[in-house]
Amino acid sequence: MTTKTARAVHQIARPAGFPAAGDFAYVESRVPEPAPGTALVENLLLSVDPYHRGLMDGGEDGFALDTPLEGRSVGRVVASLDPGLAEGDLVFHREGWRTHALVTLGRDGARRLPGHPGVPLEAYLSILGGTGLTAYAALTRTAALREGEDLFVSAAAGGVGTAVGRIARLLGARRIIGSAGSAAKVRHLVGELGFDAAFDYHDGPVAEQLAAAAPDGIDVYVDNVGGDHLEGAIGALRAYGRIAWVGAVAQYNGDRSPAAPRNLFEVVHKSLRVEGVLVRDHTDLQEELEDFLVPHLRTGRIGTDTTVVQGFDRTVEAFRGMLRGDNTGKMLVRLDR
Repeated sequence: MTTKTARAVHQIARPAGFPAAGDFAYVESRVPEPAPGTALVENLLLSVDPYHRGLMDGGEDGFALDTPLEGRSVGRVVASLDPGLAEGDLVFHREGWRTHALVTLGRDGARRLPGHPGVPLEAYLSILGGTGLTAYAALTRTAALREGEDLFVSAAAGGVGTAVGRIARLLGARRIIGSAGSAAKVRHLVGELGFDAAFDYHDGPVAEQLAAAAPDGIDVYVDNVGGDHLEGAIGALRAYGRIAWVGAVAQYNGDRSPAAPRNLFEVVHKSLRVEGVLVRDHTDLQEELEDFLVPHLRTGRIGTDTTVVQGFDRTVEAFRGMLRGDNTGKMLVRLDR
């Protein structure tokens, strides 16, 4: 074992609005010893995600203070008393935001990674991870995107947004439109990711910019924002359109947003369907997702679309940067080892 010291990020205070660096602490302890049925994993990559922000407010399902924070992670087994895991195995688990974790195969989603040749490790926390699975479920199950349909996705330069764009193109979407928070991200969406159109939501009302980008309307909207984006999409959707509602970043950190879109009755008038997407309801699609995407990752037709921050001691910085929109694609932390 390379070290006897483990480190973890603890939440030590409830954020008041946007999380402050002082709401967290890096805490050292001894590396734990595996008990029967568990394996010790040394983490290699950590994921920081928007859903963490809501859990930081506490409550019945929220994070407890002064304990290691949880999150998706990929690591390597360094010692094992779990008969299903051997030393050297790569493992996906949810005991992230720490350098070492004790995991049990099959518990809380812990699984051995297949290690597909030609597929980078970052893929398992991005396009093949929770963000990719969310996008795939939203498109194939919730919205049931059909070949030749037109799609709009908000926060399109983020983890789920980039995955939606990639997967929608593979599924045969005719026209893909995205919104983002900067001119550079708009250029990235169109120039690098192959979006047909994109706009910076700071440049004017979303409804007006979306109408200009999709004058004939859209069939599907994947919502990562809520607020004015949802209202604009309802206005642009054709009859019998579908909304797959993944998140509402416009309402994070205590931001004020409309309680409901002002044009909500258009859902009835146009016979629209609105359905929420929770990735935990679609874990059975993991193998299907990999079968669909791995060949395209190997050929380079799609990429992992990640922003990787180096060093465990920058985990909180990466999380806060993700909430500010500093990332393009999925924000990850690569541990020093």
